[in-house]
Amino acid sequence: MATPISARTGLLGVLGDPVGHSLSPAMHNAALAELGLDWVYLGLPVQAGQLEAAVRGLEAIGCRGLNVTIPHKQAVAALCRQLTPLADRVGAVNTLVPLEGGGWLGTNTDVEGFLAPLRQQPWTGRRAVVLGNGGSARAVVAALVELGLGSISVVGRRAESLDDFASSCSAWAPQLTTQPVSQLNPDCTDPTLIDLLAAADLVVNTTPVGMHSAADMNSGLCPLSEQACAALQPGATVYDLIYVPRPTRLLRQASARGCRSLDGLTMLVHQGAAALRLWSGLTTVPLATMTAAAEAALSG
Repeated sequence: MATPISARTGLLGVLGDPVGHSLSPAMHNAALAELGLDWVYLGLPVQAGQLEAAVRGLEAIGCRGLNVTIPHKQAVAALCRQLTPLADRVGAVNTLVPLEGGGWLGTNTDVEGFLAPLRQQPWTGRRAVVLGNGGSARAVVAALVELGLGSISVVGRRAESLDDFASSCSAWAPQLTTQPVSQLNPDCTDPTLIDLLAAADLVVNTTPVGMHSAADMNSGLCPLSEQACAALQPGATVYDLIYVPRPTRLLRQASARGCRSLDGLTMLVHQGAAALRLWSGLTTVPLATMTAAAEAALSG
């Protein structure tokens, strides 16, 4: 049972714009109730121009910890007193932990969340294709480097952006290459992309293509054309960071090809669990409870 909110209740929250759709309050408050912690987790809508004021103000009132989501993951790094080496390398912060003496430690638990369902099998020397080259792709590439992937091909539509992405990762991701394509969806028949997919052991979608409400499930797009999906090898793993709808069209098509399919809900839960361990100092948090709460909020 949840502890009644009082004047002593500690505050946690997620900063973003928008945050009304976030599943984090449901899963964190379920975990806090099970752990018996007198804390509450809220969605905190913050526009870009108010980010610094919000971060400083929450520090001033003794906030116990924060998550950070779109569009603030890069900008909030400059407001941290310290960054973990991982957050510095990725160039994005999704978790703030209060430091003794004031200020925030910025870290990135998205990497740990992404890795959670992949750790059960060996990846050393294998080949990955990453669709998209935004902020989420940087966290994914950092995770793939940690797993020991031998080849990481990042695919996007803008050659200049891909060059910048590769340059910023070159010091710690020597196995990274980039490949521009004219489009990913819906009619792409780029032979280079087809060849990359045919050789891939792991394909990760970091783009928003395919995100739809559950009620609109059948109209969801796919970041790959039918011809591109047909190149996927049975037994390969396809990981879509999107989890609305469940499954996405990409994962439905991948499953039909005999691929292992993963969506982003597991990543969400595990990155949240990693953040809660940092805030609370606990080594174990109730993952099953967090998963059930996130799934219930999603279906609701």
